[in-house]
Amino acid sequence: MGFLSVLLGGCSETPISSPTPPPSPFQSQRPAPLVGGNEGEWQLVWSDEFDGNAVDLEKWSFETGQHGWGNNEWQNYTDGENSSVSDGTLKIVAKKVGPGQKAGDYTSSRMNSKQSFTYGKIEISAKMPDHKGKGLWPAIWMLGDSVRGGKWPDCGELDILEYVSFNEDTVHCAIHTKANNHRDKTQLDFHQKLERAEEDFNVYGLIWTEDKLVFYTGDPSKVKMTFDRPEDFNAGNWPFDKPEFLLLNMAVGGGWGGKEGVEDEKIFPATMEIDYVRVFQKSK
Repeated sequence: MGFLSVLLGGCSETPISSPTPPPSPFQSQRPAPLVGGNEGEWQLVWSDEFDGNAVDLEKWSFETGQHGWGNNEWQNYTDGENSSVSDGTLKIVAKKVGPGQKAGDYTSSRMNSKQSFTYGKIEISAKMPDHKGKGLWPAIWMLGDSVRGGKWPDCGELDILEYVSFNEDTVHCAIHTKANNHRDKTQLDFHQKLERAEEDFNVYGLIWTEDKLVFYTGDPSKVKMTFDRPEDFNAGNWPFDKPEFLLLNMAVGGGWGGKEGVEDEKIFPATMEIDYVRVFQKSK
C-alpha cells in the first residue's frame, strides 16, 4: 500500500542510481483487455465470499505489530481481534484504545492471503469507512513474495485501492517498483472521484497480464489507469512476472493517512467492509 508497503527493517535503502524515467502513469483509458479475447475464458481460481462467522485462517494470516510500518503509523495490528465476519461481509475495524496521538493508542488489522498468484483478474467489493474525520488509511493491495526477504520495492507493489479519510469520495491506485516508487518520488499513481465511496460497496479491480496492468472501478470498461510493460523491461521496472499475495488493512495516521492529523474524537471505531475477494485466471 503506497507508503505502507515499507516493512520494518525490510526496505533496501540503497539509493537508486539513474532510475528509469517513469512512464506516464495514465497511459490510456482504453478498456481492460479480455485475456484470450473472450470474457468467458476467465475462471475463478480463489475467493473468499465471507459467508461464515469468522475469518478463514486457511486463507488468511494476520501480520502484527506497532512499529510504525515504515511510515510512522500509529496502529497496533492485532492477531485477529480487529477483524470479524458477519452478515456476509468482512469487517476490519480500527479502534482507539489509549489516550491517543501516538503509536500503540490504536488497534487495527492487516490480513495477508496465504496463497499467491501470478497474473489474473482480481476483484474486491468493498465499502470505505463512514466519513467522520481525518486520520484513516485503508487499502487493498498486493506485494511480491520476495518482500518477505526484505526486498521492497524490488518485489513490486500493486495498490488496487487506497483511501485516506481527509479526502472524501476519492480513491487511489498505484504501482511501486525499484524504478518507480514513492521513496524516490517516481511512483505511478492515479486518483478518482467516486461519490458515495463511504456509503456504497464498489468493485475495485486489477487485470494483470504478462505485459499489462489495468486498474478499474466497477467493471473492466471503467479504467482508471493502464500501465504497459516497458519495451526495455527488467527486474527494476517490471517485477510483475512473479507471484504476489493480497493484503487487506487499515492504518491510522502515518505519512499519508495522518497528513492532516488524526481526529480522535470523531473517527473511532472505523470500519472498512469487504463483501468478497475474487481471483480469476485465464483457462488453459
